[in-house]
Amino acid sequence: MKIPSIKGFDQEALEKYVKNTGWLMLARVGSMAIKILASIALTHYLSKEQLGILNYPVAFTTFFTAAAALGVDGFVTRELLRNPEKKNQLLGTAFVLKIIGGLVILPLIYATYTIVNNYKTIDAPLIFIMTVSFTGLIQSFNIIDSYFQSRTQGKYIMRVQVAGNLLSAAIKVTLILIGASLQWFVIALLLDAVLLAGGYLFIYQKNGESIFKWTFKSDIARFLLKNSWPLAFSAILVSIYLNIDKLMIEYYIGSGALGNYANAVQFAEAWYFIPVAITASVFPAIMNARRDDQVRYQKRMQNMYDLMVWISMAIAIGVTLTAPFIFRIVFPAEYYSGAHVLSINIWAGIFVFLGTASGQFLIAEGYTKLSMLRTAMGALINITLNIFWIPKYGIAGAAFATLIAYACSTFWILLIPKTRHQGIMMLKSLLLITLYQKLKGSTDQPK
Repeated sequence: MKIPSIKGFDQEALEKYVKNTGWLMLARVGSMAIKILASIALTHYLSKEQLGILNYPVAFTTFFTAAAALGVDGFVTRELLRNPEKKNQLLGTAFVLKIIGGLVILPLIYATYTIVNNYKTIDAPLIFIMTVSFTGLIQSFNIIDSYFQSRTQGKYIMRVQVAGNLLSAAIKVTLILIGASLQWFVIALLLDAVLLAGGYLFIYQKNGESIFKWTFKSDIARFLLKNSWPLAFSAILVSIYLNIDKLMIEYYIGSGALGNYANAVQFAEAWYFIPVAITASVFPAIMNARRDDQVRYQKRMQNMYDLMVWISMAIAIGVTLTAPFIFRIVFPAEYYSGAHVLSINIWAGIFVFLGTASGQFLIAEGYTKLSMLRTAMGALINITLNIFWIPKYGIAGAAFATLIAYACSTFWILLIPKTRHQGIMMLKSLLLITLYQKLKGSTDQPK
């Protein structure tokens, strides 16, 4: 298939990496569509309160599962690009580290729930929380994703994710048809992680590789932990300002409000696969350009920012215009107020897209601590605004808090001299300056 040329973009690079991104996109689009259909079915089966209780264990444990991942996935991808001959050592060492992390978080989750529940009674029972907490252990197999990303083999990721989500949706629909209780849907959340891990393991083995060749190396473990801990801490902070609003909504206004909010927000966050798929696909090209040609490196970063803005802005406009209509067509009446939340939250996607792209720059340059600090600021702003706005404005206040926190976090790099140029590049994309220049046929804009 011939990829159409775009002014200001390197055609050869576009051909290679758009095709790989296409596989990732197909996987994520399929996954998104399947998840949305299953979610719509759930809103017709569960009440707002039950949906809120179902979402709470994920929001509660996500901080711990992010910590269990240790931030090694993206770093292992980078190291596989640099040292492909160390594949088995890198994957094996990262796998063992993630297994240990998954085991360590189990008692921490139990203790945290006990403390919080003594202070304020949580609607979701402990068994729900602990069931979902095993996701942190199972996700250890997801390190295989790093291997396929380093080889720009997005088609394998596509197969795993689409198959896993098809099975997951089938399970949830089956539970609805047989009239299953809420606890079975909680078990299905854990099963989602099992299906994904099993899929990665199967496709890895099918491609002639074997996890039995993986080896643990203590020196590599020290290297990974030393270099990836800022990414791990950053992942925890990301999970905080992605999910703290849900916990605070449950605390301030109850599970019913959480169910309504979570239902709306998942439609806004469903699009977040796009920047992840794009950056995962082009990251090898960015790293190669950084090594060989600094000018091309900057051009590719600018083009990535441009694409992120164009795509996210189109999505935001389209969803804002159609959200009220969609909610009234597909959801029960008790969820209609979620349309307003979606119309607000969808605009945060612009900053998520740009933040994901600039995050690749921070990794490529080794600015992992700056990435951590940027995320910390976003989390702090989100928590602070939620404290004041959720009691006053309800779930709409949480949506506005998320929007502002994402914007501040993304453009925080403007305050740092060595990253300010990237912030300016993002601003040029956001203000459509580079779009105007490309349309005018400028030849001096980044590719």
